[in-house]
Amino acid sequence: MMTMNEHSARLLIGAWLLMGQFPSPSEWTRADLETVRLAPARFAALPSAIRSELDRRGCSIPQPFTAKADQPENAIRGHFISPAATDWAVLCSRQRRSSVLIFRGGGVSKIDELAAGEDAACLQVTGPGEIGYSRGISVASPRDIREHNRNPDQPLPVLNHDGINDAFIGKASVIWYWSGNQWLQLAGADAPTLRSNMLMERTRR
Repeated sequence: MMTMNEHSARLLIGAWLLMGQFPSPSEWTRADLETVRLAPARFAALPSAIRSELDRRGCSIPQPFTAKADQPENAIRGHFISPAATDWAVLCSRQRRSSVLIFRGGGVSKIDELAAGEDAACLQVTGPGEIGYSRGISVASPRDIREHNRNPDQPLPVLNHDGINDAFIGKASVIWYWSGNQWLQLAGADAPTLRSNMLMERTRR
């Protein structure tokens, strides 16, 4: 059965096609190239060791179309591994392909990498003649995770720390949660209520 979002999207696409306003392939390519990607140096709150590691990896940090010029996004701080330590998660774009890097304990000795994908896949029409980058990460509290995962047939792990909300802005999101030995992909806002299979992404130094 078609969801409300899918139905609305098809109606909108149909209207754009009738009016000749649906972006051409070259416009999507140009929007990808023009996505704002900031250097790690723009994020003063990031520990210097993390900024240096991002530079070493060739990372820039893509900005969603909703971001304000003086408030850069997609570098977040939270308790993603345990309640006892503070970690950082950063959306790293390399050659127009992004993944979430988790810096355990705010250092660079152990770094996890999740959810790599093409930046172009995170573009959407944001207004007449406008295309915007739409991937954003934010902190998901245990309360947020419970709110979006209420299926009693899919019990959650013990929730004693934060998760990472990985969103396609205005559409849906998933939540990445460290279970103690692997990353789980849980339902996020406007996502299916059933959890996806556990996904273990590569852990890198």
